[in-house]
Amino acid sequence: MKICFPVEQSEGMQSKVYGHFGSAPVFLLVDTELQSVSEIVNRDLHHQHGACSPLKALGGASADAIVVGGIGAGALMKLQEAGIQVYRAGAHTVGDNVKLMQQ
Repeated sequence: MKICFPVEQSEGMQSKVYGHFGSAPVFLLVDTELQSVSEIVNRDLHHQHGACSPLKALGGASADAIVVGGIGAGALMKLQEAGIQVYRAGAHTVGDNVKLMQQ
């Protein structure tokens, strides 16, 4: 499974999940099968309020799920329409959220 996390700073599995999807400077993509972590720079960081393009933000990277601290309704709907599951973070770090997803 590929799980995407918005983060302020890329610190691997110790990265803290950012409070809002659209304004996160970086996304971490965790592949639980390959046990790998890759970094994606937010390509839609400077969008107008309410005009987030989440698929543009991810730069074409594919994800099965996104775990967020918060997300606007428009971005949420666009991700769901693209078949991506969106979850609210249940822990502070990427690693702890991955563990929660695997339970």
